[in-house]
Amino acid sequence: MTSTDLIDAIIRLGLASLCGLLIGINRDTKAKTAGMRTLALVALGAALVTMAAATHPDFGGHADAESRVLQGAIQGVLAGIGFIGAGAILRHGRHEEIVHGVTTAATVWMAAALGISCGLARWPLVLVALGFVFIILIVAKPIERWILSRFGLEEKQKAPDSGTATGSGLPPH
Repeated sequence: MTSTDLIDAIIRLGLASLCGLLIGINRDTKAKTAGMRTLALVALGAALVTMAAATHPDFGGHADAESRVLQGAIQGVLAGIGFIGAGAILRHGRHEEIVHGVTTAATVWMAAALGISCGLARWPLVLVALGFVFIILIVAKPIERWILSRFGLEEKQKAPDSGTATGSGLPPH
């Protein structure tokens, strides 16, 4: 690995970690289960797997083989991250239909997607997607509350700052 390659790897992995940290700050301020360290590690891991697959030396210039390995690596990251996201979703109550953590699970998945994008050095996509993540996490919540109250849907509204939703359609335990 040349010094230029090392610098490029540090930038990619560092920016992936930073994306996860930034999303995690939002989650930590809301006392959610996945915070700065978790989301930074998810983004870093996704970037590392992507970079390792994309730069594997055994391709011998065969773009088709490289494409298949990279596609498989990305699919594996996204499928595997679903298990971590599922762990962030909790269902409470024996006969209640209350679900916690769906937004946190989505942020875990998004951190992985941002990590993959950083691993591929898709900087414009990373910046735009990160901007949308914060618009969704910060700006959309008050708008969602306003819409729900405007149309009389408060009983299905998320409980303030708890990340819960009632009437989820899930069967009781």
